Amino acid sequence: MEAVRDDAGLYARVEHFFNTTFSTDNALITEAVKRMLAAGGKRLRPRMTLLAASVCGDDSDEHLYLAAYMELIHVATLIHDDVVDNATTRRGVNATAIDYGNRVSVLAGDYLFAWIFKNVTANYDPPIPHILSATLADICDGEVLQLRSLGVLDLPVETYVEIARKKTAALFAASAECGAIAAGGSPAQVEALREYGDLFGVAFQMKDDLLDMTADAAVIGKPVGNDLHERKMTIPLILALGTGDAELRARVEAYYDGEGADTDVPAIVADIARVGALDLTRAQIADYAARAKAALAPMGASEAKTELERLADALVAD
Repeated sequence: MEAVRDDAGLYARVEHFFNTTFSTDNALITEAVKRMLAAGGKRLRPRMTLLAASVCGDDSDEHLYLAAYMELIHVATLIHDDVVDNATTRRGVNATAIDYGNRVSVLAGDYLFAWIFKNVTANYDPPIPHILSATLADICDGEVLQLRSLGVLDLPVETYVEIARKKTAALFAASAECGAIAAGGSPAQVEALREYGDLFGVAFQMKDDLLDMTADAAVIGKPVGNDLHERKMTIPLILALGTGDAELRARVEAYYDGEGADTDVPAIVADIARVGALDLTRAQIADYAARAKAALAPMGASEAKTELERLADALVAD
């Protein structure tokens, strides 16, 4: 067994794989996917797969393929998301639909899903194919639940967490779980790593919601306040409305009912900060990140475990 590589090395391994190995039988779809990959990204899901395998004692490069499939599932969902949301940018560049059109984008996402599962079912024994197919179903279910929650100002936090678990955390959980299974981890290790991925994923979605209101557009690769523009019920907004502040609620109701303009978004964000909801969101993120780290307690000390803990800690840092 090789010594675990540092996290920067994991990123480099994943990037090298995509640059030298990834290709499909359809040149146009390969081009569209590689363009999305070239736009950047932290590659958290494949890194989590490789770290989970390392925690379980197997750091071999054979897991790079499985790790890459996790990122490609994510890419396919992003391509579809941008069509559903009528998005114009992604990671600071044109959304796939802008350059290729909606029809090609939908077909590219569909083809990529099929290509991934063709390879997974051919090369991995159960339960890995079953886990990934169930994960894809969860992601789609989460997206539908989110669409049905648009503009629902009284959406419970519990429903928000269910949506986050399905549309975001499910793939993190599967990435960690499958990495552990592929490395021959024990049932206890597999379950611990799946729980870590699930809790990490909820914290990750909350952090994404927070950054939508607090980060620079160049950092997040999309306009600030984009979630408000799309009438999404994010955790800062839900917590803000839960304070019962009448001024905030009236402003949000008017904007979500189409009576306001995008110039109202900064005032809504300011109101959310004024009632303390941004800090409440940070507290929620810290809680889920701490629980994710606690899930790793049964694992023995290792560099890979330390890296997984560091990934959770990074969600808490501003």
